[in-house]
Amino acid sequence: MSTTPAVIADLPLFPLHTVLFPGGLLPLKIFEARYLDMASECLREKTPFGVCLLKSGGEVARPDEPSVPEAIGCLAEIGQCDVESFGMLLIRARGTRRFRLLSHRAQPDGLLVGMAEPIGDDIPLEGTVHVERFGACAEVLERIIATIRERDPDSLPFAEPFRLDDPSWVSNRLSEVLPIALRARQKLMELQDAGARIDVVHHYMQQHQLL
Repeated sequence: MSTTPAVIADLPLFPLHTVLFPGGLLPLKIFEARYLDMASECLREKTPFGVCLLKSGGEVARPDEPSVPEAIGCLAEIGQCDVESFGMLLIRARGTRRFRLLSHRAQPDGLLVGMAEPIGDDIPLEGTVHVERFGACAEVLERIIATIRERDPDSLPFAEPFRLDDPSWVSNRLSEVLPIALRARQKLMELQDAGARIDVVHHYMQQHQLL
């Protein structure tokens, strides 16, 4: 039985120029006071924060240019935390599940908080064509992992265990590492059908002769 509430109230939001997928790794260097406070509270309370692609505005919000997040983001849980220097926090967070923002507001310190509705898991893979394309995608991802491990094992952008038999995991990881435009990557993350995401990354790799 899931412990995720139907609606998450006052979810702290971290709008970034990046797209976090479920199962994805997110290294962050935090130095702004509001995000240092946010990370401390998340660690203390063992609660997630929400990562959203910036729709407009900057990562460092200004009164004349508010940060506007995309409506669909991904919950992130902090796994590792180190203090690099005074006032600087290095964290490694991991994406857990997607959410839809129902509303959001800025606190007096500038931190965005939202009312969020968790989104369910992907629709499972169905159909022979999808299964064949998934197999081809999994092979490409396996080669990518082997290449990175050989070159620099410490720079692997994926968290173990590697779930190469899971269409959602494979399509999410390929969506992260392929040189896809941010807006297109956001659309891939929003898809709730594993087969549809497999189709898109498979087509992209065919076009770019990666298969």
